[in-house]
Amino acid sequence: MIKIGITGSIASGKTTASKILSYKRGPLFSADNEVHKLYKNNIFKKLLIKEFKIEKKLHLKEILIKKIINNKKNIKKLEKIIHPIIRNLMKKFVISNKKKENLFFEIPLLFESKLMNYFDVIIFIKANKKTRLKRFKAKGGDNKLFNLLNNKQLSNKNKEKFSNHTVVNEKNLNILKKNLFDIIKLYA
Repeated sequence: MIKIGITGSIASGKTTASKILSYKRGPLFSADNEVHKLYKNNIFKKLLIKEFKIEKKLHLKEILIKKIINNKKNIKKLEKIIHPIIRNLMKKFVISNKKKENLFFEIPLLFESKLMNYFDVIIFIKANKKTRLKRFKAKGGDNKLFNLLNNKQLSNKNKEKFSNHTVVNEKNLNILKKNLFDIIKLYA
């Protein structure tokens, strides 16, 4: 079994790259998808409401974003809740797919969470800050949240040091696909 980690800075195109790489090659674990599912879980919501002293249950995610923007310590507090859950789900994913040749993992904070040794291959999806901000805003994000999240991440230079492959994603989908296919044929 080869465990392939796909990572990149915020709005670099990790999700698109992960889907391209894993398509018909092996199951994909997406940390972002798992976090999205958590926000639909009532037990998880109650935990956040209690931990962050939130009065309204409606628009929980938006309230949390405001709390994070207003106090940067809240992002660490949120990560201490979410990261152990995601790591546990990753372990279950590996166990349930132990007979597969290739497993793919889309992990936004792979380096920041010190998960480098967990993967056999790490593919870093890279895009310049201007391109990433434009993508982030196109999905409804704002400058403040982008900058807060972006500043929490390692520099591209450091991410490249820890990666087996770097794919620049600043042009179009066809170029991205070609570059990804050149890499994945080495493994799958």
